[in-house]
Amino acid sequence: MSPFTAGNLAAMAELKARLKADMITALKAKDKIVLDTLRMALTAVGAEEVAGKQARELSDDEVLKVLAREAKKRKESAEAFAAAGRDELATKERAEGEVLSAYLPKQLSDEELTAVVREALAEVTEQVGGKPSPKQMGQVMKAANTKVAGRAEGGRVATLVKAMLSQ
Repeated sequence: MSPFTAGNLAAMAELKARLKADMITALKAKDKIVLDTLRMALTAVGAEEVAGKQARELSDDEVLKVLAREAKKRKESAEAFAAAGRDELATKERAEGEVLSAYLPKQLSDEELTAVVREALAEVTEQVGGKPSPKQMGQVMKAANTKVAGRAEGGRVATLVKAMLSQ
């Protein structure tokens, strides 16, 4: 009996089920890059599920965080391989990153991110009763990250927040 029965798929998070279904499709199509990438992603999700004191089923949001972390690893690895002159490995890492990015929400453009950070800055300004200082960057980051919700890398958000606070 296959572990991917309808009852088991209904019990797991939709995104995890989609990853498994797409992995099976890639296996049948003999698409090695997609297959290897999805196996790696599902392994990372499984490791996250058993991390801690008690095993648990991850929500779609938690699975997205794992996928975002894995995509970031691929991007960093590709840059490191390219810098070391290992172009074939850099290309493989970029391809894996593209596979993972298909499951992630669309990233915010610079203009959209600026608008979100301005909104977060306005909220914190209202809370503290004046323009926040650079020492209150954590408060602004918390408000901005809540609004961004994985649609922009933390480094991009932090750079923009820091620039706006220093104006």
